[in-house]
Amino acid sequence: MSRVVANEEVQGGRMAIPRSRGAASGFLIVLLGLWGALVPFVGPLFDFAYDSGLGSSWTNARGWLEVLPGAVAVIGGFLLMTSRNRAAGMLGGWLSVVAGAWFVVGRVMATTLTIGEIGAPVAPTPVKAAWLELTYFYGLGALIVFFGAMGLGRLSVRSVRDVDHAQRLASADRVERLDDGEQPTTVMHRTGSSPSAATGGLPQPARPKRSWRERLGRRGDQDTLVGR
Repeated sequence: MSRVVANEEVQGGRMAIPRSRGAASGFLIVLLGLWGALVPFVGPLFDFAYDSGLGSSWTNARGWLEVLPGAVAVIGGFLLMTSRNRAAGMLGGWLSVVAGAWFVVGRVMATTLTIGEIGAPVAPTPVKAAWLELTYFYGLGALIVFFGAMGLGRLSVRSVRDVDHAQRLASADRVERLDDGEQPTTVMHRTGSSPSAATGGLPQPARPKRSWRERLGRRGDQDTLVGR
C-alpha cells in the first residue's frame, strides 16, 4: 500500500536537527557541571576550598548549592550534545541555564531556604578569595548560563541546514522502504498537480523551453497539414 507524504513534511526541519548543532556548547557545559559538582570534594586536597575543616565530607549545603546544580548542568549539557530532536535539545539548554543561575543565586537564597551555609573561602589574600568565589559559584554559573543560552539560540533558529538535514533523512527513509519491497511513495503537491507514484516521488526532469521561432514554425506545419 502506497504511503502519502505531504510536501511540507519533505521540507521539514522543525524538530529534526543535526547532532552537531549543540555539541560544542553541550560539551563545555558538561565539563563545567562536573567541575562544579566535584570541586568541593577535591578542592580541599589542594588547599582550594571553602571551610577547609570539613575536608571532603558531605553536607546539605554542598549537596544543594554545588552537587545538585552541577548534576543538572551535566544532564542539560548531555542533552544538548547528543540530541537529534529540537525539543529535547532545548530542554537541555533550559536545564543548563537554570543550573547556572542557581550557581549564581543559590548562596543568596541559602539562608532563606534554610539549606545551610557553605562557609567562607579559605584564602590568605583577597585575590585568591575572589578567585574561589568565581570558580566555585559566580563565574562558573555565568559561564554555564552563557553556553546554555548560546545553545538555545542555535536551536531556536530553523536554518537551511536543518531543512537539508530533514530532506536527507526523508530521502534515506524512502530509499530504505523501497529496498524493503514497499510500494513507491506518493507525493502530493500543494499546487494540485497529479501524484508521481511511478517514480517514487522523485522530481521529473523539466521540459526544454522552445523559442518563439520553433513554436511558429511548428504551428505553420500544422496549418499546412490541415489545409491538405
